[in-house]
Amino acid sequence: MGEGVVLRFDGVGKRFRRRWALRDCALELPRGRIAALVGPNGAGKTTAFMLASGLMRPTSGRVDVLGVDPGRSGMAAGASFVAQDKPLYRALRVDEMLRAGAVLNARGRWDTPYVLRLVDEAGVGLGERVGELSPGQRARVALALALGRRPDLLLLDEPLAELDPLARKQVMATLLAEAAETGTTVLLSSHVIADLEDSCDYLVLLRDGRVRLCGEVEELLAAHRHLTGPADSAADPGAGHVVHRSTVGRQTTALIRDTEVPPGFRAVTPTLDDLVLGYLQQEPAPTSTGSAA
Repeated sequence: MGEGVVLRFDGVGKRFRRRWALRDCALELPRGRIAALVGPNGAGKTTAFMLASGLMRPTSGRVDVLGVDPGRSGMAAGASFVAQDKPLYRALRVDEMLRAGAVLNARGRWDTPYVLRLVDEAGVGLGERVGELSPGQRARVALALALGRRPDLLLLDEPLAELDPLARKQVMATLLAEAAETGTTVLLSSHVIADLEDSCDYLVLLRDGRVRLCGEVEELLAAHRHLTGPADSAADPGAGHVVHRSTVGRQTTALIRDTEVPPGFRAVTPTLDDLVLGYLQQEPAPTSTGSAA
């Protein structure tokens, strides 16, 4: 793995009996990025996290995390993972949960003062039971435990799920502040593009178990145009590389890539939401590999 890459999937596939959750996936995540992993339900996002954390082994291809094959060696020492259900022992007090984290990471780079600071900034008392915390507080405790490993790569599967808007904002603010301070590379998934637009600078888009788009957000947006024009225009936005087009009433809209704008159409740089929705609505290529899970 090159020095600037912390996560690589090389032809990775994962099959569950007759169904492929991922198939022939290729991606590289550069160091220092805040990366969004997006896609519809069933696209294979959670499977990708499980493979990167070593909780699953690929059926085909190779996963490399910080120079380690996690399927063979377990999660890389410099990586940390928070699953969507934020697995914490709800019967424990917060201080007991933190002590458990210290014991489980005794051979790593565990930083107790740092974890205590993060929990204190979240307004969580050390004597409170984990099961009695609000969803937002539990998310902050889970994030503190993950960051306590002082990871080079932080993997977060739907960290904002089930949180109210204020809690979402607080969790993201904590995450971005700590990533900026420590230089940690972050890969997080979310169904809410608005949570990612102002925070993520790298995009990985999964659909039907395959990587459909991967790269720096600014470069991807600059390579696309969002077109609007009359439905009866003589020009055809489908003449070039069209990701998706639709016609409603008298108006046609289209997302195009690396293609000249046809006459009669107004073109603007798409938002991240435009880009993601365009690729999610793209007509799927014929395949015989089965559905993703």
